[in-house]
Amino acid sequence: MNVPHDISAATATRLTVKSAEDMRELGRRLAALLRPGDLVLLSGELGAGKTTMTRGLGEGLGVRGAVTSPTFVIARVHPPLGDGPALVHVDAYRLSGGLDEMEDLDLDVSLPESVVVVEWGDGKVEELSEDRLRVVIERAVGADAPAADADEADDVRSVTVTGVGERWAGVDLTPLG
Repeated sequence: MNVPHDISAATATRLTVKSAEDMRELGRRLAALLRPGDLVLLSGELGAGKTTMTRGLGEGLGVRGAVTSPTFVIARVHPPLGDGPALVHVDAYRLSGGLDEMEDLDLDVSLPESVVVVEWGDGKVEELSEDRLRVVIERAVGADAPAADADEADDVRSVTVTGVGERWAGVDLTPLG
């Protein structure tokens, strides 16, 4: 499948997240917008808060099991506790083969009935779906960090959420803030 990487038909919002608990809460709010078949790509440096956000997504989706980083197992499936979708949590950090390597995980099979969240997925899984939500988490530094206390400033993140494709056209992302 050849899917364009054009994000011209995108909707986006930028948020400031001041703590790990706020990151989890953002995940819970984001879960309210998600439905089966959604692909979410999480980007950010090590320790940025990708897994913390995914914990919140799991809580918001009401899935079974503790959401932890799947770095060494590559992918974990968290079945729903109720009628909602399962959460498939993938960590593509150690994968370098792009979609070819990802195909071994059968994400295309899981995608229609699950919410698939891929950490480190940029440039690796976009071809799974024309529609996706891209979340970029950056540490706020220097003048961008609003906290006066240095310890608090270390927790501040700038999060950009971009919806790409028909699925996200017209979806208001501002309630995330």
